[in-house]
Amino acid sequence: MRILSLQISKGVSPDLAIALEALDLEELKTEIIRKMIHFLIALCPGMAAINRPFTVVILMAGTLIYTYMEALRFIGVEVPLISEVTDMASRSRDKGRFVLGPITLGIGALLALLLYPSPAASIAIYALAFGDGLAGLVGKLFGRIRPAFLCGKSIEGSAACFLAVLFIAYQISGNYFTALIAAATATLVEALPLEDYDNLALPLIVGLAVQLSAF
Repeated sequence: MRILSLQISKGVSPDLAIALEALDLEELKTEIIRKMIHFLIALCPGMAAINRPFTVVILMAGTLIYTYMEALRFIGVEVPLISEVTDMASRSRDKGRFVLGPITLGIGALLALLLYPSPAASIAIYALAFGDGLAGLVGKLFGRIRPAFLCGKSIEGSAACFLAVLFIAYQISGNYFTALIAAATATLVEALPLEDYDNLALPLIVGLAVQLSAF
């Protein structure tokens, strides 16, 4: 009702205000579904601690399978469940396009596991899952302050990213300096207008920063 009241107060017709509110709720639903998928990548460090090669194979296989299924969907072949989930999680900018998000998400986590040892890789993947994930969700729900230097992102979302990564990195490293470096790096990368490619840039850059700072 907040959007409806706001639009009416600005002189917009009730029918248009209702349509705008429905659109906003649909975008919020899409964002929640996207972030639920995003958070699943946080399973990787735990799996890697048990069996790292198996986790790498699972990530590779999952990314390849999704790529094939998305290619089929893109040319009009409906794949049960996969196509439905992809449509539900697609933003308006993704309509009619090949949806890259899950691919870059899988590759980002995979590269972190392959390039960095356990502490740095774990922090990098958790930063991707929770830092980037919470930034988008909090920004969508509560983001009000959007300065130009954040390229459309919100102060609230960036703060959520910083605090989430700071907490997780400290729990893993036990080092305040390393945690601060990881949080600051994740927040800076997340704020860049990289769209789906932040799934690649964020774990790679955070992992490198953590590796150089402490391990």
